[in-house]
Amino acid sequence: MDKIWIEMYEAAKAVLCERQVSEYLSCGEVSAAVQSESGRIYTGVCIDTCSGLGVCAERNAIFHMITNGEYEIKRVLCIMPDGSSGAPCGACRELMVQLMAGKYRDVEIMADFKNGRTVRLGDITPEWWIK
Repeated sequence: MDKIWIEMYEAAKAVLCERQVSEYLSCGEVSAAVQSESGRIYTGVCIDTCSGLGVCAERNAIFHMITNGEYEIKRVLCIMPDGSSGAPCGACRELMVQLMAGKYRDVEIMADFKNGRTVRLGDITPEWWIK
């Protein structure tokens, strides 16, 4: 496994911390790290609200990347509450496709950190409405 995946896992693990922010909002049960094309790593946590206005950890990390003036994603890693990794949900995939139309297919995603298995966004997002 490439060293960058270990760095990303450690960065995401550092912000993984479930907490109740208010009686209506919790966060931190899931965390993510996104590596931009420049090589910088951005992290984020999920934010869950009772009204459904929450955001996934991957999108939160992507928003941090965008806030810092970067718009191209190279790699994505997500950590579940049990420490395992998994693929982004449909909403996260949609954001990445719209952000990187024409380039999204090559974004690497850590599907299984324990076994070092990665997939490409284009492989898990086939025949998307944006080419």
